[in-house]
Amino acid sequence: MTDQPFFDFDNHYYEAPDAFTRYQDRAFRSRGVRWAEIDGRKRLLVGGTLNSYVANPTFDPVAKPGSLFDWYRGNPHQQSIVEAFGELEPLPAEYHDRDARLAVMDTQGVGATLMFPTLGVGIEEALRHDSEAAAAAFTAFNRWLADDWGYNYQGRIYAVPYIQMLDPDAAAAELQRVIDLGAIAVNIRNAPVPVPGGYRSPFDPVYDKVWGLAAEAGIVVATHAGNDGYDALIQMWEPGGAESSLFRSPLRGVVTKARAVSDFYAAALCHKVFERFPTLRLASVENGASWIPELLHRLDDAANRNPGFFAEHPVEVFRRQVWVTPFWEDDVSGLVDHVGVDRLLLGSDWPHAEGTRVPAEFITETLAGLDAATIERISTNNALELLGVSMP
Repeated sequence: MTDQPFFDFDNHYYEAPDAFTRYQDRAFRSRGVRWAEIDGRKRLLVGGTLNSYVANPTFDPVAKPGSLFDWYRGNPHQQSIVEAFGELEPLPAEYHDRDARLAVMDTQGVGATLMFPTLGVGIEEALRHDSEAAAAAFTAFNRWLADDWGYNYQGRIYAVPYIQMLDPDAAAAELQRVIDLGAIAVNIRNAPVPVPGGYRSPFDPVYDKVWGLAAEAGIVVATHAGNDGYDALIQMWEPGGAESSLFRSPLRGVVTKARAVSDFYAAALCHKVFERFPTLRLASVENGASWIPELLHRLDDAANRNPGFFAEHPVEVFRRQVWVTPFWEDDVSGLVDHVGVDRLLLGSDWPHAEGTRVPAEFITETLAGLDAATIERISTNNALELLGVSMP
């Protein structure tokens, strides 16, 4: 608990079984998301293929919040990830019911929060070969999200719609639809966009309708961690070694840690999206922040080696246009020197296993040692100013 309510920029729900199917166009049933019983277990088929992004997509039972707290802090007990998860629990009401969640937020001291998907951030990659099905799937998902959580529920819960980027015209149309419904932030993934025959930067001019609309509306575009498609890099080194939710090869952790988010923001700056749309605001969520010093160093080097390429130094643009939620294990005091205190946000990842055990631990653990004014800015004021909201 803390003395003052704070704003948690990264909370999660566990999706209802019909999150993708309640409003799914039946014409896309076999191409989109559907349930199947396999060996006596409920599993998800996405694009006609078994999806393993989440080990148990029913989320019942589910890991306790912060069960991997020690595992991410050096794994002092030398446990496997399965051991570290510990005993699972029946799905609590506050993970899928917004009124129950508000009651828990009251006990936690959380004044307001953004709510991101758990399963939803793993679906776009699974539909990479069918942009039409992906567009239909996420429109259906966002309609479910508005029903069950609301884009603005009592000024305290702000559910974040997901915008797929496989189909740029559909992305712009969906962005406009959710803006009209009152969304204050949307989520896209940190990734190049798969297209027939290869990939395309999300900052290619073909997406300017999306970025222009976001800039004009003043909506924050969050880039939350998920399935970024970087498993392709590991397949070069470990062919056939597919990742699952309960196994990540040591090499994958070494090669891909923070790689996608760093590449994404490097591309945003080098492909000059902020020059075209100077009021666009991006927020990196649940990607940590340890990658930032090296990225800024590389951007500085790129500017020095390419005089005249950038209209403004890219490091300064990053510091002005990008906000970030550090991991609770990051050195926040060191980050202040790189990006400034005004661009850091509290994100607990609650109730996920890899997050904090309670949201306030981000303050008592991660922000410990900082002065009171800095703590208040990171834990509350930055988010309120970025989103243009206030807490009740």
